[in-house]
Amino acid sequence: MGNSLCITLDPSQPIDYLQKELHRLFKRMKHLAVNAKVILDVGELEGHEELVEKLGKFLKETFAVGSVSRPPVKQLPSEERRRKQDMECSWGRYHSDVLMLTGRVRAGQKVTAKNHLLILGDVNPGAEVLAGGDIFIMGTLRGTAIAGQPDNEEVIVLALDFQPIQIQIGKIVAAGLPPSPEKLAEFAHVENGTIVVEDYLEADPFGRLPWPQVR
Repeated sequence: MGNSLCITLDPSQPIDYLQKELHRLFKRMKHLAVNAKVILDVGELEGHEELVEKLGKFLKETFAVGSVSRPPVKQLPSEERRRKQDMECSWGRYHSDVLMLTGRVRAGQKVTAKNHLLILGDVNPGAEVLAGGDIFIMGTLRGTAIAGQPDNEEVIVLALDFQPIQIQIGKIVAAGLPPSPEKLAEFAHVENGTIVVEDYLEADPFGRLPWPQVR
């Protein structure tokens, strides 16, 4: 790395062994070690700070090296950085914005969710469910579902048995959608300014994503 001396170390080894190996290496360098810039690479982006600090002190006191540091952290693109954080934290850094309800939503009832809405049950005719994000009905949807409020057209409305009276996504409305001859897991989404209904398993709308994404 430039005019620096980069040394790779195994941090699992005892510090006495590492000092011995460093001593053997720097003794051969003689006067070249004086004021040298040394980079100790222990192979981990985080951790082992105390080990590097002790070895740095050892090199400065024994061979008068100028500085001891770790390799600079390579900045990943924001998307890769977010994926790495997700993997390391198992998505634990997110707070769920899903309203999950169990049971049947009956005629005359209205359910409103600030973001996503998940209902483990049916939505009867005359009932209305409204959400700022996606709507998932793990049952039969026969009422009205309004998703992506006020103006998000990137959301979906999914039901295991899709027979809604009316669907609205963002500001786009569709009514009188014909029910499928068979009970299918279907979803509604916006395509070219129109609400389209498709077989969820066949369309697999999120199957092409390279990495699980938070909605």
